[in-house]
Amino acid sequence: MTKTRSETEPQGTGEAPVILSEQTDDGVLVLTLNRPERHNAWTLDMELLYNELFDRAETDPDVRAVVLTGAGRSFCPGLDMKVLDATSSGAGSYPTDRLPPRTRPIGCPKPVIAAVNGACAGIGFNQALMCDVRFAVPGAKFAAAFSRRGLVAEDGVAWILPRVVGYGHASDLLLSSRPVAGTEALEMGLVNRLVEPEDLLATALEYASELARQCSPYAMSLIKRQLRDDQARGFAEGNQEARSLLLEARKAPDYREGVRSFIERRPPRFSGLGEADDPT
Repeated sequence: MTKTRSETEPQGTGEAPVILSEQTDDGVLVLTLNRPERHNAWTLDMELLYNELFDRAETDPDVRAVVLTGAGRSFCPGLDMKVLDATSSGAGSYPTDRLPPRTRPIGCPKPVIAAVNGACAGIGFNQALMCDVRFAVPGAKFAAAFSRRGLVAEDGVAWILPRVVGYGHASDLLLSSRPVAGTEALEMGLVNRLVEPEDLLATALEYASELARQCSPYAMSLIKRQLRDDQARGFAEGNQEARSLLLEARKAPDYREGVRSFIERRPPRFSGLGEADDPT
């Protein structure tokens, strides 16, 4: 993996950024939540940098897929307990109303793959759920956690979770806030694949690299839009929208390139997706 230095890294402080940003030669951006001493618990600094890095990923044509993971033994157990304690007691505040919605992975026009390496709860659970594909280690623990903190299902989770695992499983997870280990998460469809810890990041990178090398960024952005918008449509309406999008896709250069690369038996040379040509 070739690291590209983040402009948000502290200058001369000797401190590592709360999110590491690295990019491979294939165009896969790896974002690593980087507070391992606190199990990558979420903070305002982390959220601000997270939003900034997603802003850049969305508009950079050299980024074709994103992998989201955590440093150390955890993915993200939710909001940092110090922050949570301060906000619950009134001693502090978290400016949620002044921040973008915590739906960046689902709103990103590029595929986002979660590599869940450990505890994944609260905000961490939400962010993993917003990703398009989830890989996890068998020992990962998933928990919505909200009902045990006196909170509701945040960030649209009550909308997306039933669509991922079904209404019954979603009701169970949200009402009980009980932790779910990797095997059960796989059985209910919360994760796509279980991978041993030593192979997790490599497997996620291999999958993301395949998307980056072989698939049209433009087509993938349209498919993400279909998957999101069709949740609120009936079949007939979704089918009609697909016909309209197909006409749009056939006019784009990627259609011709996809056909020619297949006929010529060579890897496709698709253009990257940036701000100007983001169809979402």
